[in-house]
Parts: sequence; structure tokens; C-alpha cells
Amino acid sequence: MRPITRFVTDASLDDLARRLRFLGHDIETHRGARLEELFDVAEREGRTVLTLSARHPRRYADVPVVRVTRGDPAAALRAITDAHAPATAPWSRCPACNVALHARSAFEARGEVPGRVTRRGLPLTWCPSCARWYWPGSHVARLAEWFERALGHPVPIPGPAGAAPSEPSEPTTG
Repeated sequence: MRPITRFVTDASLDDLARRLRFLGHDIETHRGARLEELFDVAEREGRTVLTLSARHPRRYADVPVVRVTRGDPAAALRAITDAHAPATAPWSRCPACNVALHARSAFEARGEVPGRVTRRGLPLTWCPSCARWYWPGSHVARLAEWFERALGHPVPIPGPAGAAPSEPSEPTTG
């Protein structure tokens, strides 16, 4: 059985982190953090460091680390998903900030997402941290195809009965 692993990384793995968040993995990104700072966060929060670096500071010998090789994002994604279970269901975390998404109604989204989306009755989710809206549009279909090629199996796209992100809207401010 694969353990549920909570990760911490820096901006060098932001693309991989976003893709893993779409699959339900809990990955905090600390932009501009030094490697030692990532290990410190991992130690305090019970996370695993996700890094490109081969270094492992002696002071943090007990902190788990997953090293990622450059150049093949599909292989990196496959290696991580094969060894570590996601914290939540696919399409349930904000790919931008890692917060759990909340299901919302079309009425709540009026004026914040395109009218064609609310009229189609698509499931809508919203990030309470960055205020982005998500719905299962063409972007999710393209991502699901990429995931299927990378992982060798389909990642279901929730339909009208479920909630799923895609097509982020720009955050709106009042």
C-alpha cells in the first residue's frame, strides 16, 4: 500500500507540483527557499522534501526526501505517483496554491466565470485562498489525456454530478 505523502518543494519543480496537485497530492511550494529552508519546513510539518538537488543536509538526516531527475516530467510524475498516494481525490486541490477546493453553485459564480459555463450546468469549484474558479472544460480534457499517456491509465474527469477544476478564471477583487 502506498503511503499518503505530503510534500514541500521550491519553484524549480513548480510545473511538476501543479500536475501532482491536479492528481490530489498535497505539495507546498516555497518560492525562493534555500534547500535547508525546505528541510526545516518538512521537519516541522511532517512533509517530504521534493527536490532536484542531490544534497541532503546532515542536520536533517531524518527528513525524508524524494529526488527528481530533470528532463522527463512524465517519468517524474509516474515515479512519484507509483510510490506515494495522493492526499485527496483528483481535481480537488487548487493547482496554484495547494488548498482544498470548495464546490460552489452557478449562482455564486455569476459574474466571475463566463456565462457559457454557468449556463451549461458544469460543476464549479472555488479556491478560498486565491479566489480562482475551476470547472471541467477543455483544459481538463487535455490534462487528462496527458496524465493517461504519462501514467498508463486514465484519470477520471468528474462530470456534472461531481466537482472538478479546470479552466481557471482570474481572481476577482471587489
